[in-house]
Amino acid sequence: MAEEISARRDATVTSAADGVDSTSDGSRGPYAKGVARRAQIIESALTEFATRGVDGTSLRTLGDAIGTAHATLRHYFASRDELLVEVYRAHEARGSASRASDANAAAEASASPAPSVAAPDTRGAVELMMESADFNRTIPGLVRLYATLTADAVQENHPSTADFVRARFESVRAGLAQRVREAQDAGRIAADIDPDDAAALVAGASDGLQVQWLLAPDTVDVRRSLMLLERLLPSATPPRSDER
Repeated sequence: MAEEISARRDATVTSAADGVDSTSDGSRGPYAKGVARRAQIIESALTEFATRGVDGTSLRTLGDAIGTAHATLRHYFASRDELLVEVYRAHEARGSASRASDANAAAEASASPAPSVAAPDTRGAVELMMESADFNRTIPGLVRLYATLTADAVQENHPSTADFVRARFESVRAGLAQRVREAQDAGRIAADIDPDDAAALVAGASDGLQVQWLLAPDTVDVRRSLMLLERLLPSATPPRSDER
């Protein structure tokens, strides 16, 4: 009951902060409008950061960049770190949804005799990172945002960012390690290579190359460099001749 009262009180404050009449739309209510407003701020920040990157060390300067009052940002986000993390979460969620949509479209267009059965994903650990690098070339601002988050994570005064980055690395390494195991089962990667060590190597190489690319985009080719690592850690199935 205490939590419910607190939630109602917070929702009322949200409505007042945004100048919303909570009785004007009984179907949604002030809480839903507060959630929508928070999502709108994240979307605005995502658009801004994608094109310009993160320019500002405080919530106030970030608010100026995305055209949102500092008081409004403070209402929805406790700190600069929280806003940056939530923006990057939104970016990753959008990327996941886009990849799922592309996969569904490809399945529908396929001439497979059993289109209702999804083909197994046999992409390797390095191949996944190469695809990510290709996409990141179109959003340098968000690559800079990620670099900012990882740099903040190793500082003592950014605990929430450290928690986010640490959990993300654990998830990424787990996924990559599974790809390595699948390739080992297929006889494509040597059995004496530790999957967890290989996953850490791939993640580290990818992130380091991304930073180098940001600093020297005309010199560093992330995909080309990762292709060297692909020789050590190939996919579970060899690429088609037209993909080489």
